[in-house]
Amino acid sequence: MQTHPITEEDIAQFLIHTPDFFERHADLLGAVQLTSPHGGRAVSLQERQAEMLREKIKVLELRLMEMMRHGNENMLIADKLLRWSRQLFMVARPVDLPAVLVSEMKAQFSVPQAALKLWDVAEVYAGEPFAQGASDDVKSLASSLTAPYCGVNAGFDSVQWLDDPEAAASLALIPLRAGATQPAFGLLVLASPDSQRYQAGMATDFLERIAELASAALSRVRDT
Repeated sequence: MQTHPITEEDIAQFLIHTPDFFERHADLLGAVQLTSPHGGRAVSLQERQAEMLREKIKVLELRLMEMMRHGNENMLIADKLLRWSRQLFMVARPVDLPAVLVSEMKAQFSVPQAALKLWDVAEVYAGEPFAQGASDDVKSLASSLTAPYCGVNAGFDSVQWLDDPEAAASLALIPLRAGATQPAFGLLVLASPDSQRYQAGMATDFLERIAELASAALSRVRDT
């Protein structure tokens, strides 16, 4: 009659299903010698378990530090957003809003270049620079965006609004609209010479909040 050799899996299953084994053979725990990953020296089972526990604690500490770092970054961003919004609230004349919005965007968020164009504005503002230069293609693109576009400069017409279009390696195109289902009435362009600053696939939650606040502020110059 043939018998199958005992495998490591058999031993592991036996120990799992026999939890009192080491209670009956406690001396084995002290006799087991394992190889430490730190230097390759032989250590006891208890010492190896302690090393594993220290490694787990280190991983948890790194995760906690990363969470704290992200929390601090979010606080700084929220503070900048508050200061930017405050400056918009303090603008007395609606005609000055677009220029203040762009200048404060560059100042508060360290954006190298930014530009803004609006359409469907009130007749009194139709001759202002911010209401000129948006082509039908740009208007169509803005209305088609359900979320801000982030990525490389693919030769969008709106890049020409910038002071130095050639220096725009990456872009964020932020459509402005009165409501989620409304067509866009403007487009805010942010640009950087750093090709990685605005990346395809990056989270756009913060830019969406920018769009909501900017749209609300610029409602003062719209043809409503």
